[in-house]
Amino acid sequence: MSESENPIPKIRHYFVDEAGDPSLFKKHGKSIVGQDGCSKYFILGMADVEEPDIVAAELESLRQRLLSDPYFKGIPSFDPAQRKTALMFHAKDDLPEVRREVFSLLLKHQIRFYAVVRDKQVVLDKVLEHQKEKPAYKYHPNQLYDRCVSRLFKERLHKHDGYLIHFARRGSSDRTEALETALEASRRNLRAKWGITATSPIEIKAAQPYEVVCLQVVDYYLWAIQRLFERGEDRFLQLVWPQAGLVHDVDDTREAEYGVYYTQRKPLTAESRA
Repeated sequence: MSESENPIPKIRHYFVDEAGDPSLFKKHGKSIVGQDGCSKYFILGMADVEEPDIVAAELESLRQRLLSDPYFKGIPSFDPAQRKTALMFHAKDDLPEVRREVFSLLLKHQIRFYAVVRDKQVVLDKVLEHQKEKPAYKYHPNQLYDRCVSRLFKERLHKHDGYLIHFARRGSSDRTEALETALEASRRNLRAKWGITATSPIEIKAAQPYEVVCLQVVDYYLWAIQRLFERGEDRFLQLVWPQAGLVHDVDDTREAEYGVYYTQRKPLTAESRA
């Protein structure tokens, strides 16, 4: 049988991580939103990597090269005991010189990134309003995370033969079943909106970014988005915007109740958000 008669299945490789924290309250129910040290936004992002093995190998090669470079000798983040750049790339911890190298590498590859952004003050207001109506309701950070999963994948699980989705592990609990439920919710929404029924198999794996190198890829795109939303600094996001698929700012409802969709035709910049 020829290759054309028995084509190789098209499996998409998605890598998912978060920026910010979905937590809204302290242990005793006091809000932490707006306090120092608490992120203003929660962002869930995904990288669609065309050749994950090649990208992972090149990132590891780059990291080893930087570790052996005398220019970085004595830098704390390069100390293995610190478990930072010596262990993996993490944009928040990496030096500017390191970030530039990583971004340059990523821009050479076929990668698309997607993100869902939630304004935590808006989310908090909605939660408090809901608690007035139903006093027994208790918010859990996983609720926000899982709803963002459904939004993130709502039109990205029906065009290929199968999907392998790596989620950055959150804590010690196994949330595979909850993530499967959130992904199925995405497919139900797709069916309800467009009449499209998706049946391709989905495999979910949770891992640490040092275990699955391409989770470090999505971390870098998330960092660039977070810099814009938290600090109004967009130069890093403009650098990688040619690789953007979609960024959904859910809670900016000034023009439409569903928020704002930023795409190649409508780039996300500090000016466009203002």
